[in-house]
Amino acid sequence: MAELTPMMQQYMKVKEQYRDSILFYRLGDFYEMFFEDAVKASRELELVLTGRDCGLDERAPMCGVPYHAVDGYLARLVSKGYKVAICEQMEDPATAKGLVTREVIRIVTPGTVTQANMLSEDKNNYLALIHTAENAVGLCFADVSTGQVYIAETVGPDCFEKAVDRLAVFSPAEIRVNAATQEKQALRKYLELGNRMGAEVVDDDEFDFEDAKELIESHFGNTLRSLGIETLPAAVGALGAALRYLYKTQKNDLANITEVKVYQEQKYLSLNAGTRANLELTESFRRREKKGSLLWVLDKTKTAMGKRLLRSVVEQPLRSVSEITYRQNGVEELFASPVLRADLSELLSGVQDFERIQTRIVYGTANAKELRGLYGALAVIPALKEKLSASRSNVLRRIFSELDENAELRDTIDSAIVENPPFSVREGGMIREGYNEELDTLRGIVNGGKDFLLKIEREEQERTGIKKLRIGYNKVFGYYIEVLNTYKDAVPENYIRKQTLTNCERFITPELKELEAKVLSAKDRIEKLEYDLFTQVREAAAARQESILETSRAIAFLDVLLSFANVAQENQYVRPVVDLSGAVEIKAGRHPVVEKFLDDLPFVPNDVLLDRDENRTLIITGPNMAGKSTYMRQTALIVLMAQMGSFVPAKEATIGVVDAVFTRIGASDDLAAGQSTFMTEMSEVAAILENATPESLIILDEIGRGTSTYDGMAIARAVLEYINEKSNLGAKTMFATHYHELTEMAQPGSGCRNLNCTVKKRGEDVFFLRKIAPGPADGSYGIEVAKLAGVPKKVTRRAKAILRDLETKAPPQVSDDDGSALASVGGCSEEESLLLTRRVEVSRMLEELDLNRITPMEALSLLFRLRGVLDGEERN
Repeated sequence: MAELTPMMQQYMKVKEQYRDSILFYRLGDFYEMFFEDAVKASRELELVLTGRDCGLDERAPMCGVPYHAVDGYLARLVSKGYKVAICEQMEDPATAKGLVTREVIRIVTPGTVTQANMLSEDKNNYLALIHTAENAVGLCFADVSTGQVYIAETVGPDCFEKAVDRLAVFSPAEIRVNAATQEKQALRKYLELGNRMGAEVVDDDEFDFEDAKELIESHFGNTLRSLGIETLPAAVGALGAALRYLYKTQKNDLANITEVKVYQEQKYLSLNAGTRANLELTESFRRREKKGSLLWVLDKTKTAMGKRLLRSVVEQPLRSVSEITYRQNGVEELFASPVLRADLSELLSGVQDFERIQTRIVYGTANAKELRGLYGALAVIPALKEKLSASRSNVLRRIFSELDENAELRDTIDSAIVENPPFSVREGGMIREGYNEELDTLRGIVNGGKDFLLKIEREEQERTGIKKLRIGYNKVFGYYIEVLNTYKDAVPENYIRKQTLTNCERFITPELKELEAKVLSAKDRIEKLEYDLFTQVREAAAARQESILETSRAIAFLDVLLSFANVAQENQYVRPVVDLSGAVEIKAGRHPVVEKFLDDLPFVPNDVLLDRDENRTLIITGPNMAGKSTYMRQTALIVLMAQMGSFVPAKEATIGVVDAVFTRIGASDDLAAGQSTFMTEMSEVAAILENATPESLIILDEIGRGTSTYDGMAIARAVLEYINEKSNLGAKTMFATHYHELTEMAQPGSGCRNLNCTVKKRGEDVFFLRKIAPGPADGSYGIEVAKLAGVPKKVTRRAKAILRDLETKAPPQVSDDDGSALASVGGCSEEESLLLTRRVEVSRMLEELDLNRITPMEALSLLFRLRGVLDGEERN
């Protein structure tokens, strides 16, 4: 009976332990894949699928990648959600007796990547573990590339929605969950739709509290109480599962993970996932890219560490006035010192990502180039400290104190590692001349051997008279003397024939073999000694981990403050007053993103006043495209920027700290979850009403537009009344609407004020001035907007005629039963009542028309349908 070869038996034994991974099996200079792994990899990596004899009747499917280029292939597989197990040769094949020993040295997954070329420099790469327990959700977010670990626990009836909000903050690259998590609708929706990698369900045993407690206390060397997490059982289970998974994938002691931080909800302004998307904090809504987002505007950072921290700052605005002021003081000092800003920016520009380099140093995977990168960063520290030595603000003085020069380590790296070392750490060429006496001696032997070979070659040419005699080398025969066939009769008797070729013969001599042994021995010894010396330097760097990480994070914080200051200077931002007044007062505010796209056109600034009393609710009316959404969004963004510690785009601003910002902007549906546009809208409104407080800022745009006119208006008014009344909510609210009937709410003492987007009419033309003025709008100008959007004139002229006809008739009254029958109006006949019914239907169809999206063909189709309704028949 056919049997697998010994090598394939070894492969299958390893593969059995890593069924969920593609196994990269080292064979010489390649990582090979077999069977199903080979089929997958050949498809995903566009590799040629070949075969290999495996001892069975059929050849095993096979493909491979060069070991020296493995990172690029790994990156492509991991980006598609695959796990890859790296099975390495653990002994030298040249000296191994029998089958070479092989072991898996690490498993690479989307959330456990440490290789620089596989990571985005401007965002953390989090692994998330989610543990759904009884009435609680525990979460752990771990970035193994930086050593940062956060846990959070949400409790109560809305714990699952809150868990989704936490996921939106950290945006994990890989998610692992227990089975109960998949059963919760809010979490399942995020896992299936909000995260492109999905989630892997693991056994509940992975989250066992007692096992987690033992593992956590062993790893951190502290009790749960000392770590401050003993009251978070669900989160402890998630943290234990994360550590267990990281131990399994990294195959080391995770020495860079030295602390765990509890995500403190009360510390940060609350932003749910929808609000983050609507306000385009870190990516644009349509293109899902950084350009067009608030982060894009604010990012003038110079280092990768600074970029990641800035993203975190944007995603997590603060609620503490003292912490906000602490940051603002640093930004203001840098803002007021252009020369200091320029000097610091120049110094930071050359600093590599030594936070992540340090992780690879600790894990023993960093090469000599990365050690030089660490040296380059440390070499900048003295100049940074000198520039910051006269700082006045507490934040800059603290950064100054946290910058550690690590002078001894810096000098050791510089004296040991050449300026431009090779990528490989196994082939020599890394260590400077003069660093180690033994190494210099061995190099002298090798270099002297080369000189001696040339001397031997010249001497043998003269002694034998063979002018074309030469000395060569290959790995099979070592050094040899090569003589062309035309001179073989002149070969001396002491030459020993070693190889016969077509046109020449190769010989060796005792003298040559003695020199060969000496040189080759020195070469091998050089490579081993260089690696040993390099390892010693790398271990010295690993021993300074705590200091190096503190320094890297101080540089990141300085980079963020410097970015805020540079952006403020470039865009003419001002420092806002941040207090506990509860008022938001902005003079000449601007939208930070929109103004960057206007080229040479000036942005029209506008004022805002929101408070807890007479200005609780702003009812904003005006045409589409006139600037209502921009006005509301810029207010929210200015509040968020202020609470990040940034300066803001305004002439002046006072921001009373808000605890949350909620938005419902634009029309969208969720067809995959079985929800229409209106259902999605109402779900989001319900969440806002449930979670907002009097200290929140609420932005609502066109609530109630997804249903019939009267239903929508009734819902919009009821929502607005609930939010505005202090006895219910009393939150600061900006409410844009086309329901002009709602403007009647703005009565003295009501807490509501009317605002409108001003419009200038010239004949039949309409011009949007983008200026916000007191009072309600005098119309919606929908048909004028349709004209601007390119709807054919024939359509817009007909729409105007229909509108004039409708406006001459009194609106009918809806019955109390199902709303389908109309009572007769003012003694109208049945025929007249029917005509009014048709006209109301036309009015509804026009009001629900989205003029920003309709195409000319859709407009013509709609016109045909409108005529059909008026004629008493529904035309399709």
